[in-house]
Amino acid sequence: MPGFNTRVIHALHGNHLDAVVPPIHTASTFLQPTEGGEGEFEYQRGSNPTRTDAETTLAALEGAEHAFAFSTGMAATASVLGLLASGDEVIMGLPVYGGNYRWASIELPKRGVTTTFVPDLNQLTDEHFTDAVKMVFLETPTNPTLRVAEIRRIADLAHSHGALVVVDNTFLTPYLQRPLELGADLTVQSATKYLGGHGDLLAGVVATNDDDLAATVAQSQVILGGVLSPIDSYRLLQNVKTLGLRLDRQQENTRKIVAALREHPSVARVVEPGSFSDQEARIQSEQATGNGAVFAFELTQDKDVRAFLAELKVFGFAVSLGGIESLICLPAHMTHGAYSDEDRALAQIPENLLRVAVGIEETEDLIEDLTHAIDAA
Repeated sequence: MPGFNTRVIHALHGNHLDAVVPPIHTASTFLQPTEGGEGEFEYQRGSNPTRTDAETTLAALEGAEHAFAFSTGMAATASVLGLLASGDEVIMGLPVYGGNYRWASIELPKRGVTTTFVPDLNQLTDEHFTDAVKMVFLETPTNPTLRVAEIRRIADLAHSHGALVVVDNTFLTPYLQRPLELGADLTVQSATKYLGGHGDLLAGVVATNDDDLAATVAQSQVILGGVLSPIDSYRLLQNVKTLGLRLDRQQENTRKIVAALREHPSVARVVEPGSFSDQEARIQSEQATGNGAVFAFELTQDKDVRAFLAELKVFGFAVSLGGIESLICLPAHMTHGAYSDEDRALAQIPENLLRVAVGIEETEDLIEDLTHAIDAA
């Protein structure tokens, strides 16, 4: 099989009259054969040539048979959680992204679906499963604590009880981790993040190798209508071709920044994938080819976090991640602000935990910005 970057760039080779850059089809509807039947494309909500190009490329990234492009990451996640029916139960890792938490704590109860949050999915056993459990939903590494869960073991356990496994792979993307190859049934990603990579579009993707699950997800696109527009499909299609290059640079920056912060006397701790325990370090090294470009840290108690944030000049104080610009946020008050106090404590998200998403700026500038802000706080 060709390498990752080759697959991504040449996924559409031979299409569109050999145009190097595919065209954008903005039509909302398509002429149909008058003799009966349906053409390849009928109405944009159902399918569109540009979105199909994006989905073909996204599937090539995953090494998947099927991929579906949605208008947001939450629309993608909603389509997968929509597989659950009244009376079902989902086991969900904790922490998860705040939007996923809201879906599980607000929307699923309206549908008669129960969520059981498990702080450490590596401790999942047969005892966690009842006949009602139909899905295990996990992030690895977790947002924002960077905990690592063993996908293959969880998938084997869940499948022995007839449950699906869904992995939110937003942090690592298929460039660094391929959950479908490790036994997951579906992956979801916020393509707003690394796949889009420039902070200028919203998108989500679902991928699977299961034909029946694919048919259900495709149906949800038609019914719910949360599909990616042709113009955003085109932009995502072009942006994702540099994913490998961007992530290589972002990871290089991250490694050097983490090393510098670990040496700083006013940094209490730094967390990254695999740093929680030797077990998680082993798992991370076995199932992923890199740690990505998100980490978190805490300052010592003598430092004022808000004063530190006010001193930053290069890092932007904002939610989101995965773009070429470096961002920093306070998850307890921002991305995970919807958590109950009890669940935030269970997820081990302290008030002053800073989540850092590293961009492609010059490494020295990023380190200088952080250290200056820490010293001045």
